[in-house]
Amino acid sequence: MSFTGDFFKSTTAVGDNLWLTAFVALLPILYFFWALAIKKMKGHVAGITTLLLTMVLAIIFFKMPVMMTVMTVSQGAIYGLLPIGWIIVTSVFLYKITVKTGQFSVIRSSIISITEDRRLQAILIAFSFGAFLEGAAGFGAPVAITASLLVGLGFKPLHAAGLCLIANTAPVAFGAIGIPITSFGNLGPEYDVEAISAMVGRQLPFISVFIPIYITFVMVGFKKTKEVMPALLVAGVSFAFTQFFVSNYMGPELPDILSSLVSIVSLTVFLKFWKPKTIYRFKDEANSDASTEHYSGRRVLKAWSPFLVLTGLVTLWGIPSIKAALNGAMEAGGNAILTAINSLGQSLEIIADVPFVSGHLFDAAGNPVVFEYKIQLLGAAGTAILIAAVISKFIVKISWRDFAKTFGETAKEIAWPLVTIMSVVAFSAVANNAGMMAALGAALATTGMLFTFLAPVLGWLGVFVTGSDTSANLLFGPLQYETAKQIGMDPILALAANSSGGVTGKMISPQSIAIACAAVGISGKEAELLRFTLKHSLILLLMICVITFLQTNVLSFMVP
Repeated sequence: MSFTGDFFKSTTAVGDNLWLTAFVALLPILYFFWALAIKKMKGHVAGITTLLLTMVLAIIFFKMPVMMTVMTVSQGAIYGLLPIGWIIVTSVFLYKITVKTGQFSVIRSSIISITEDRRLQAILIAFSFGAFLEGAAGFGAPVAITASLLVGLGFKPLHAAGLCLIANTAPVAFGAIGIPITSFGNLGPEYDVEAISAMVGRQLPFISVFIPIYITFVMVGFKKTKEVMPALLVAGVSFAFTQFFVSNYMGPELPDILSSLVSIVSLTVFLKFWKPKTIYRFKDEANSDASTEHYSGRRVLKAWSPFLVLTGLVTLWGIPSIKAALNGAMEAGGNAILTAINSLGQSLEIIADVPFVSGHLFDAAGNPVVFEYKIQLLGAAGTAILIAAVISKFIVKISWRDFAKTFGETAKEIAWPLVTIMSVVAFSAVANNAGMMAALGAALATTGMLFTFLAPVLGWLGVFVTGSDTSANLLFGPLQYETAKQIGMDPILALAANSSGGVTGKMISPQSIAIACAAVGISGKEAELLRFTLKHSLILLLMICVITFLQTNVLSFMVP
């Protein structure tokens, strides 16, 4: 990423002292935790005040020019609105269409027909189906859609949001057709994407096996988790093995999509032959779902069609050549269809340099960095979801009037969460451009051999601030690489640790918290959700730290 002026000076901006600079850089993060977890501010209030504090610190201590700071905020806010906010609006809108047309009751029955057990429903939707959406679309779509589905099944909104955030840990590193890993290739030829993919695939499968068990334990405790352990192992082991195989032998693009499909099919088939001794339901539910109506296969297919169409479109949108054409980046000529799409994409995009920022900031090598406003409406994943909603309109037969009314209701509900998201993305942009994140990373890098244990913390910190494993990899990749070489750690392991550690920070990222709350209709309760996920984030981060440390020493044979 970029830093104001010389890299070293940016990391010692306060009193020419690295650790004092790092402490000042840490203040906005500490404030945000205090505002949400202790003061219990509403998400948009915490986000806006954190942004203002970051701006003041950047200007006073990191000598960031006022206009550069303001324009950085504008770029971050626009990015928070599109593509991130657009995904949330359209995801919730699609879900609401299924509810208004009565299709969700059919979806609910079809899930119950696989298993009435709430523990296994959570695994099927939050873990397996959520991983598929992460692999196809990324950003906020997996949590927004799966949390909505769980709420529709009867899960309490806060619980549904928290479980889906935890479940989203396993697939994040390979999300959106592998972008977090392939982005390393943008840093230079020495960053071997295939090797990094293989290394991440030798870390995360341990977490992937554990996550279904952990989610169930969080839901019901140890005793009731043991009752469904065979099913949990089927879901987790099938996912983990496929994740390892694909990431090591096929590359970083398809681990999530293939792993999730294998997990869904394996668990569904297994549940045809095995049932838990007791069916777990929530306390306020009736003792039996026997009265649930049974529908024909055609009726079930119709009910699921909005999500099937969604899956197809977001997967299509993730194909690089299609995405490039949609964003207007295809060169003239070539396939006639892609060329036509390219022309439409160019008519629906705005790309412009960010004044006072673009060309005024420099990377660690001293090269000027281009910063752009990018409004690429056609290529945005949220547009794929909207098109899925339009197609679904004709399948589920909702009038244009009700269609528009539902969209208006959704936009109204999401308004304040959008403010939260825009403010925290802007805060991330300011922290990055001012060199605040660089200072935190540089401080951790001075820990010597202890860094072999702490390397994942950089990724965790980066994802917490930016909300993106891709951004965290681009931000801290060079620092991980250089530090690893200095202390004798394999750089590929350090880069993989950054990505693997980053996935554990996703569930506490302000963006993720705001998305989850918006999706289940509990905006204003971001503090409660953060308190729910924080301890789980730290536990999983500790596991990644231990795995990385062991792979540096005892298990060094695992490094490709």
